[in-house]
Amino acid sequence: SVLSRYENQITILSDYLEEFPETDEPVWILGRQHHLNTDKSKLLLDVSARLWFTYRRKFSPIGGTGPSSDAGWGCMLRCGQMMLAQALICRHLGRDWQWEKHKKQPEEYHRILRCFLDRKDCCYSIHQMAQMGVGEGKSIGEWFGPNTVAQVLKKLALFDEWNSLAVYVSMDNTVVIEDIKKMCWSPAQSSGVAHSSAHLHRSALGQNKNTAGFCPGWKPLLLIIPLRLGINHINPVYIDAFKECFKMPQSLGALGGKPNNAYYFIGFLGNELIYLDPHTTQSFVDSEENGTVDDKSFHCQQAPHRMKIMNLDPSVALGFFCKEECDFDNWCSLVQKEILKQQSLRMFELVQKHPPHWPPFIPPTKPEVTTTGAELIESTDKLFELEEEFEILSV
Repeated sequence: SVLSRYENQITILSDYLEEFPETDEPVWILGRQHHLNTDKSKLLLDVSARLWFTYRRKFSPIGGTGPSSDAGWGCMLRCGQMMLAQALICRHLGRDWQWEKHKKQPEEYHRILRCFLDRKDCCYSIHQMAQMGVGEGKSIGEWFGPNTVAQVLKKLALFDEWNSLAVYVSMDNTVVIEDIKKMCWSPAQSSGVAHSSAHLHRSALGQNKNTAGFCPGWKPLLLIIPLRLGINHINPVYIDAFKECFKMPQSLGALGGKPNNAYYFIGFLGNELIYLDPHTTQSFVDSEENGTVDDKSFHCQQAPHRMKIMNLDPSVALGFFCKEECDFDNWCSLVQKEILKQQSLRMFELVQKHPPHWPPFIPPTKPEVTTTGAELIESTDKLFELEEEFEILSV
């Protein structure tokens, strides 16, 4: 067994050496530059600090009777979780936070992890995401695309008062500055009594309420830009602009991959993208009694994968996080300078004012959910409880 462990260590080390060759070219990981010749260890620490979500098995059946594993269909949902988790890490711990095995982590870290556990009462669990996808026309167990997972995260974030994110998903390849500022400065609005079918979603998501109350100010922004960078293959004209996005300090990477095979892209080396792969099936992990989470399986401790940019499916979604308004203003300046400069074919548009031919922009609020088939009804008894509660509310 000792020899076996030794061989495993040698294998992991050789993977590192193989994945990251000696080169003078810089490696970019989510807005941070690394030089392989001088700080390869820092690069590997930076990669392993990202929360890594993979297929899981043996969790409670989705919806009570649905699948108890997402193997084979949940890869894009897992990638969406990884992008959102990176935003929450930046929000609470900062981009420079590092994870080390066996090192005690702050409570905020464990609270972030608990948001993503595979339980029906965790606000960004596979259960919540799969069921919210029903409203987007996706059956439970059906594969999501980048835009669908972005829309699901946008809806789920409305229930998450602890993290209090403003999630903006761009339309028609256009980011509207006026709309984002309106949304991020919008005061909290409480919705009225929802229909009974929304009750279970609320009870699951309500655990993250901010007991300190709402403080007016800029709501941290999660900006997601779904794009189509070609017809059947990525158009080479977009490659430089796409790579520039990973250099921005606001970068959350990109969702994409190949048809029915999603990856979370976190950076690049030359003309190769670096990504975390969710296609590993691990067992369900729950939180301990004290609220901490055994987190070893939530960090990829081997070198990440790489793929040539030209092999990327043209359907992608870029992610950015702006904790303060100045971060967003800086992002806008970088886009004007690095993305929109002298581009005959722009990857996306950044405009100041809301286009007059678009419907008026109304900042999203917690919705009154009608029956969509996405509710969590576990038993007839639970259904009776809901009906009784709804009758009392109606009176």
